[in-house]
Amino acid sequence: MKKSLLILFLVLTTILSCEKDDICIEPNTPNLLITFYNKDTTDLKKSVTGLSVWIDGKEKIYDTKTLDSISIPIDINAENTHYKFASEDIEDDINFTYNRNDIFISRSCGYKTIFENFSIENYSQNWINSIEILNTTIENETTAHIHIYH
Repeated sequence: MKKSLLILFLVLTTILSCEKDDICIEPNTPNLLITFYNKDTTDLKKSVTGLSVWIDGKEKIYDTKTLDSISIPIDINAENTHYKFASEDIEDDINFTYNRNDIFISRSCGYKTIFENFSIENYSQNWINSIEILNTTIENETTAHIHIYH
């Protein structure tokens, strides 16, 4: 009888101590969404021909593509990210600055970084005419955060 109770106790303890498998369905740290527009007709999207995008010293994220919008990562370990944008070998630099806010999502997802007070510290104007920031808080990837006019 004691063995049966001990076995029952061990089985129940084992079953009750099992943890539910966690699957991360929450979105992680968002990328920066940029849409390119015509500088003369500011409500008309305009593809960039021969677009290349990279962080200095790193591999290109986009290499000679023709696109009207892109998604690029923001450095979660720094307070700024310096990108190079080229259109048919004409290069511009953009320095994005922000404050990071790390939010715990769950044990399976870990942390998500939200970028607040997002701004452009400076940028060159070789092929880029102007930049408009639409959202100063980057917390999702549902709509564009920046419009670049060229």
